[in-house]
Amino acid sequence: MKDYQGYLIDLDGTMYKGEESIDGAAAFVDYLIGEDKPFLFLTNNSAKTVSSIAEKLTSLGVSAQDRQIYTSSMATADYIDSQKSAARVFVIGEEGLKDALEKKGLSLVEQNADFVVIGLDRNISYEKLARACLEVRDGAVLISTNADIAIPTDRGLLPGNGALTSVITVSTGVEATFVGKPEPLIMSRALKRLGLNEKEVLMVGDNYHTDIMAGMKAGIDTLMVETGLSSFKSIENYKQQPTYKCRNLYEWLDK
Repeated sequence: MKDYQGYLIDLDGTMYKGEESIDGAAAFVDYLIGEDKPFLFLTNNSAKTVSSIAEKLTSLGVSAQDRQIYTSSMATADYIDSQKSAARVFVIGEEGLKDALEKKGLSLVEQNADFVVIGLDRNISYEKLARACLEVRDGAVLISTNADIAIPTDRGLLPGNGALTSVITVSTGVEATFVGKPEPLIMSRALKRLGLNEKEVLMVGDNYHTDIMAGMKAGIDTLMVETGLSSFKSIENYKQQPTYKCRNLYEWLDK
């Protein structure tokens, strides 16, 4: 088995499920720390701030620091800054997205925006969508934190950010640039933060269509665990398979 120099680790379904930790998550992270292996928790969650994610992990017994977390909001802010520094941004989203954009020095505005950015917003309204459409029609570039059409919750699968983004796309005819997994934008920036190349890193996750596909698209080896959304049976007929499959992270540590 290859000795990887760094790891990219999904959160929901890999480290925790809802408000409960997943068996093996804490032991896996402790192993990486003990071996002095750099890692990043990589999440499509745009709603939460880095500090709130770190606090949640810590409360569940998983060692985590702010600098070890990279969200789709942070990747979105990095991408916009690379396109136009100090850009004007109309944003639909929650605290995590607004915090990441502001920390990057981007201006949050209500009109005359250079970019329209949409992340999950559980207080979405017709007026917010209407403003976004007007800005896009006036020439603002449409950016979406991720294309997740549904997100798992204790209530079941609920509409994800990709579903909200589709309203703007259908209305304006303008396709969004998606940043989060499985897109290469977030992966290239995560590798840069680790200071490693794609051949030195392993992507660990539970969701074939986001985590595993993200690794595949970026040329990164993948480890799929069966502790969250996807099952090995559900992907058995797929042409592209994960590099490794383990029922849980204890099984990976045993190897």
